[in-house]
Amino acid sequence: MSRETALRVLEIESQAILDLRGRLDAAFDRAVEILLECRGRVVVTGMGKSGLIGQKLSATFSSTGSPSLYLHPAEAVHGDIGRIVAGDVALAISYSGETGELLALVPALKRLACPLVAMTGNPRSSLAALAEVHLDVSITQEACPLGLAPTASTTAALAMGDALAMALLEKRGFTVDDFAVRHPAGSLGKKLLRVEDTMCSGDDVPKVGAESVMRDVLFEMTRKRLGMTTVVDAEGRLVGVISDGDLRRQMERHGDGMLGRAARECMTGSPRLIDRRALATEALRVMEEARITSLIVVDDERRPEGVVHLHDLWKTEMI
Repeated sequence: MSRETALRVLEIESQAILDLRGRLDAAFDRAVEILLECRGRVVVTGMGKSGLIGQKLSATFSSTGSPSLYLHPAEAVHGDIGRIVAGDVALAISYSGETGELLALVPALKRLACPLVAMTGNPRSSLAALAEVHLDVSITQEACPLGLAPTASTTAALAMGDALAMALLEKRGFTVDDFAVRHPAGSLGKKLLRVEDTMCSGDDVPKVGAESVMRDVLFEMTRKRLGMTTVVDAEGRLVGVISDGDLRRQMERHGDGMLGRAARECMTGSPRLIDRRALATEALRVMEEARITSLIVVDDERRPEGVVHLHDLWKTEMI
């Protein structure tokens, strides 16, 4: 019985979201425009469960390029209205559209010239009538077996709010770099690390000349401890790489005579490269596909400026 109830809940809530598709009309476009033109913050407000949805949406707006705060409507009319400043836009959430605390807040919003976008389940409600733009998030039924607990209605409000936030993100030209700035920690932060954030650079980059003898190559590889070294020409441009695997193959072919050979005779001439601005996860993918442990970063003149190694990614706990 519990599984049947759970399945029914999921079906009802899924349908509530699907029903929103037909309501992405001119009102939605206008709501996006109002939020896009906002020069202050998106002030999200709502009571009870709608307030909890509002807090989540406020966090989503803030993390995707639209500065936002959550304002409790009951606290607002007791002084917290002062948190609203010129240029702010209000987003009010109320399924009935008749929530007393929100309606009491509207006159103050009007006095402050704060545009109001409302999300309700009743287009004829008082809140809908008072808003510059109304978004219809009505449902046919709640998923609660008693028809009482806000379930499908809060799901619909959350989905519509997310749709607004993502439309704004796209309109603002919000990038992965912008997202990374706002999420420096946690698993998201690790996923957004760049190669330049993890690579070794400067004197830590192993480097030998193309004419260096392999005895010196071994010394450089041992000193830098990356299991490889870049090989450069007289102008410092990358011409190849020598890895532990290259060393083993040279030993098998030439024995101790390998130590007197030139680096250019032992190197791999077409090493894998990666851009310093690439995601570290992309570097990991390339290394896994090629079954190698390092990638070289070069500048516009093909001079080595860094090496990203599996060890570097381990240090970040990304893998």
